[in-house]
Amino acid sequence: MAAAASSCSSSIANNRSPIISVPLRHQQSSSTSLSVQLQPPKESGFGILWKRKEDEKGWLGSLAAVRQLTGSLTTAEGLRFGIVVARFNEIVTKPLLEGALDTFKKYSVKEEDIDVVWVPGSFEIGLVAEKLGKSRKYQAILCIGAVIRGDTSHYDAVANSAASGVLSAGLNSGVPCIFGVLTCDDMEQALNRAGGNSGNKGAETALTAVIIL
Repeated sequence: MAAAASSCSSSIANNRSPIISVPLRHQQSSSTSLSVQLQPPKESGFGILWKRKEDEKGWLGSLAAVRQLTGSLTTAEGLRFGIVVARFNEIVTKPLLEGALDTFKKYSVKEEDIDVVWVPGSFEIGLVAEKLGKSRKYQAILCIGAVIRGDTSHYDAVANSAASGVLSAGLNSGVPCIFGVLTCDDMEQALNRAGGNSGNKGAETALTAVIIL
């Protein structure tokens, strides 16, 4: 038995599958032996986890060569939308507009079914949105602008007027007017909400218009 143990230790050290002979005693006092082959331990723990992560990494890398299709079960094809955009703070409002247009494209809205109207600032958005709504050409109007706080109370006046103007436009025209005017304390906050770390509020405005119809 000691010899078998020694043989087993030697086999394990050499990373081979050890074979142990176990003597068996029968009633007739004859003896025989049963050979038992021990399988080496399989990979476990970190080794398998690391290999699995490597496999996943390779599989994800292969996605670059795969054609991917995106879309939605909801479609807005055939619907018409108007977008009123403030030119003031265009560095913010332009990415908001691009986010809205990209969202409409994902929901099968054709370019010819979208009209974009530029106005000087957020103060004028409500007036133009109401006129577009009363034309009965559109199912919804998007109102996009950006008001950034300054050193005076001008911010409060413009922000309040923009909000009440969009609300009145929807009520007076009977057409949904979606409020997409950013009211931020500084330019960093505005840019973060125009495609930065906080997403794109223009895209969210377009999504809202699609969902409510």
